[in-house]
Amino acid sequence: MISTTLRSGRRLLAVSFACFAVAGLANATVDAVVPTVAATAVAVGGVYCVARYARRVSRRTLAQLSLALWVAFLGVAGLHAIGLETVAGTVPGPDSALVGSLTAVTWATLLLAASTTTFLGFREYGATTGTETPEEQVLEGNPRTTRRDN
Repeated sequence: MISTTLRSGRRLLAVSFACFAVAGLANATVDAVVPTVAATAVAVGGVYCVARYARRVSRRTLAQLSLALWVAFLGVAGLHAIGLETVAGTVPGPDSALVGSLTAVTWATLLLAASTTTFLGFREYGATTGTETPEEQVLEGNPRTTRRDN
């Protein structure tokens, strides 16, 4: 049986990634006030989706996701060192579309990595020893259990 929480959590991540990609692309391509405000509103929606996701998963899952997203961002950012136009020139198709796609992916991975790290920090800062769920106690190797042996 597949858990509904996991499926809806993945959907929240996908929506937040899309929101961040749209916001990054809109902010990178147009230099005007209205698109920047709209991009900011879309990015706030992406942060909201990440916040909802962060509440549904364990701290360990959130930490692993955050690390994976930072590694992905560094990989995509490496393409900027080469040059987006140079990378686009090596792939068949319109260069402007690939440059825009790489820009959107760069912004999306950066904002998603930063927001998951921020929510992980909030969670760690607010965590006390007695408020961990039993699943987190087992995952983190905490020997305490919530069941009493009689």
